[in-house]
Amino acid sequence: MPLRLRRSARALVLDDLDRLLLCRRALREAGTVVWAAPGGRIAPHEDPLTALRRELREEVGLVVEHDPPHVWHQEVIDPGYAAGHDGVVNDYFLVRTAGFAPCGALTEAELAAECIVGAQWWSPAEISAYRGPDLFSPRDLATPLRALLGTGVPNEPLLLGL
Repeated sequence: MPLRLRRSARALVLDDLDRLLLCRRALREAGTVVWAAPGGRIAPHEDPLTALRRELREEVGLVVEHDPPHVWHQEVIDPGYAAGHDGVVNDYFLVRTAGFAPCGALTEAELAAECIVGAQWWSPAEISAYRGPDLFSPRDLATPLRALLGTGVPNEPLLLGL
């Protein structure tokens, strides 16, 4: 039987100060809070960039007209990681923009139904220094983020772990 993987497109939205925009996701089934890049599920009729544009508009109100570079690829095979799936595949795209106040097309109630309870800009130093109860996705987000900021867009997407 083939694996049922939840496929998502996510954006590493960086402003002119190299701050990363993250969405705060309160995962009900796991009882945890995770700061993750905006983005989400790729619908069966969508390609990754179409899904990315839709998700960014819905979640944070960002309209992306160009094709951003694909910089990270993550596969997590674990039936407990995403309800109803055997794991996830996340493809991350780099989006540079001026800073803005996130305000998506979805209402607060619609965002909450998708487990999104806020959005915030984070500097790489703030991510590295964070010692609170919330998690980041990927867990060691600061390491690949520093590498991306230091070396620029890779020729091939970086393969990420959990």
